[in-house]
Amino acid sequence: MPEGHTLHRLAGELTEAYAGHAPSVTSPQGRFAEGAALLDGHLVERGSAWGKLLFLHFAGERVLYVHLGLIGTFVLSPVEGQSDPPVTGVVRLRLLDDRTVADLRGPMACEALTPEEAEALVARQGPDPLRVESDPDEAWAKIHASRRTIAELLMDQTVLAGVGNIYRCEVLWRLRIKPSLPGERIKAATWQAIWDDLSELMPWGVRTGRIITRDEVLQDVADALAAGEDLRTVDVPRDFSVYQRNGEPCLRCGSHVRHKVVAGRNMFWCGNCQRRS
Repeated sequence: MPEGHTLHRLAGELTEAYAGHAPSVTSPQGRFAEGAALLDGHLVERGSAWGKLLFLHFAGERVLYVHLGLIGTFVLSPVEGQSDPPVTGVVRLRLLDDRTVADLRGPMACEALTPEEAEALVARQGPDPLRVESDPDEAWAKIHASRRTIAELLMDQTVLAGVGNIYRCEVLWRLRIKPSLPGERIKAATWQAIWDDLSELMPWGVRTGRIITRDEVLQDVADALAAGEDLRTVDVPRDFSVYQRNGEPCLRCGSHVRHKVVAGRNMFWCGNCQRRS
């Protein structure tokens, strides 16, 4: 499932493509035909995201809500002179103007909402490290009162919005935190360290479109940008410290990386150096 940085990046792409324009909104598949009719031809104001929830705000108090789920994709492409680009595959929603076509396939949710309905969805989410107005204390209150493990809590979108499995595994490793530690035993300073690390790492995901969690990779990308390289040409390797490295040596201590299913997803950690409580 896409993590929060993907949705924030999509929100920015949709804003850039359609803000100030009134694209046609259709449902080639037909399952969103009624909702598409409510949005068709209305001026787009902006895209936004909260955690893994994506919104496109239209004039006239209309909001498109999308949750990509496990298999959903939302792909934007230049029209390139075609007034009506052919539909490929099963497209739930299509946005189209004379410059850009955006096709949504396989989402878990695709709905036309009122602003109040969209706000109610957001209100059920935890704070989002990619939103400057988010308050980490809201998540801390739930974590500190819970007997569930920190590995479980980080995946609960009502506790913390936007964090998925890769960020969960990597941040806990970076901070040497034991994944099985109950939330009620997490110290306030430890929670603040988790929030600060996510707040630093996730914007790089928005900027590059890739999850970056290793400091040396972050430095290489920052150096390339400082040297004036185009971000689109910068090589960002898919290289993690523990994620999907079951049985391999820990990059910090050499002990074998372990694996267990936690909250329905594969958790990877080092049992030797992740002992912080």
